[in-house]
Order: sequence, then C-alpha cells, then structure tokens
Amino acid sequence: MIIDILTLFPKMFEDFLQTSIIGRAITNNKLQVNIINIRDFSNDKNKRVDDYIFGGGPGLLMKVQPLLKALNYLKKENSHVVLLSPRGKTYNQNKAKELLKIEHLILICGHYEGIDERFFKYIDEFISIGDYILTGGEIPAMAIVDSLSRLIKGVINDESSVSESFEDNLLEYPQYTFPRVIDGDKVPEILLSGNEAGIRKWRKKKSLELTIKYREDLINKRGLSESDLKLLNEDEKWMDEIIHKAKKIINKE
Repeated sequence: MIIDILTLFPKMFEDFLQTSIIGRAITNNKLQVNIINIRDFSNDKNKRVDDYIFGGGPGLLMKVQPLLKALNYLKKENSHVVLLSPRGKTYNQNKAKELLKIEHLILICGHYEGIDERFFKYIDEFISIGDYILTGGEIPAMAIVDSLSRLIKGVINDESSVSESFEDNLLEYPQYTFPRVIDGDKVPEILLSGNEAGIRKWRKKKSLELTIKYREDLINKRGLSESDLKLLNEDEKWMDEIIHKAKKIINKE
C-alpha cells in the first residue's frame, strides 16, 4: 500500500514514521509512506500557500493553486484522495478496513482557517477523526496511517489483530502480566489454568461486559446474540447497572 501525505509541516512525521510498528512496516516494505511538502508546489516566489479570506474573517485560507498542483503531480488512475475535515464521517475500524483495499491513498492535511472551497471538487472523500478542533490535519493523518499499518498482513501477529478493540464492535478483554499479585489484586485464575477453551470463553465474556459498561453505542450497533446472553447470565456477580443496560439493548427500549 502506498500513502502520500500532503502537508505544510513535513517534520511532524519524521519520528512518527521511524517508530514502532509503522517503522517496521516501512522497513520491511509492507507499507510505503511519502511526505509531500505543499509549499514545494507553490508558484509564488516566496512559496506562499495562503491568503486573506474574501468577505473578511480571522486568519488565512489555503490557496487552491499549490494544492491542485501537488495533487495533479501525485494522482494516478488508482488514487483515492482524502481530505481530513470535519465535513467527513467519523473514522472507525470499518473505514480502516475499507481504505486498506486502496492501492494508492492520498491524505491531504488542511491548516490555518481551512482551504478555499473550490478545491473540494477534487476530493474523493472527507474523513474526520472526531468532533473537536485540531490545529491541522497532520494528527488525523497519523491516526489513519497507524490504524492501517496494523491491518496490513504480516505487520503484526494475525491473532493480535483479531483480538484488538473494535473488532466485532467489542472492546478488548482485560489483560495481565507479572507479578501475579499486586496489593492483593490477583490475576484471574482462569488465565493461569492453561485451559485454552476456558480462557477464550472468559475473554469473550469480559469483552461483552466492558463494552456494555463503557461503550453502549457499540453494543447498540452490534446487538447481542443468544450465545452472548447465555455467556453473560453465567456470571452471578454481574453488575445491576450492566444488566439494566443489557436489557435496554435487548428490548430496544
């Protein structure tokens, strides 16, 4: 997969692309990420990329010319152009899987007060990572690259990717490491038993419990199957609050 990122601040990506899983994915040729400085495509002698807003208003607006020139330089027949923008639907794991099928992804990072409206007709899709204000599109672009890198086959262990949060619209189950006891708080015995079937069952139950408790919206989207309900009902210590939420979801109140 090739990802081109158009930005005014290339240095923001330097450490990001050399670190951890993303760094390994790039080193092992599983992923190619190119950082393109929008200023390099400005026809202005001072490489200016912004100007004042017609009709007044605070700040400056990014101009069409350098953005379009950069896009025309990069774009191929199989390219998919994404602008990181609050106009887009909120990014999630399903969208990550959808983008993974694209051979050449172009991510455009806006900045300042935004971009001249006339550039938007060259965009294939808008994507937002949430309803809050950021300085520019660089951090959203990093979030998308990070999420995609984890889905590329061979980048991380296949079993790890299947069990992560948001797969099947469930949060990930609790996990523990040494020591076995901290201030009287013990690792659940089932995890020390070697019983693989029992461990899988426990993990599924805990994923359901945590998701109902903290992310009811995910359960509303996913629903609860008969096997889910059977699993939840086995636990006598099931919290009243979670039972109430589960009943609401089941009955669609």
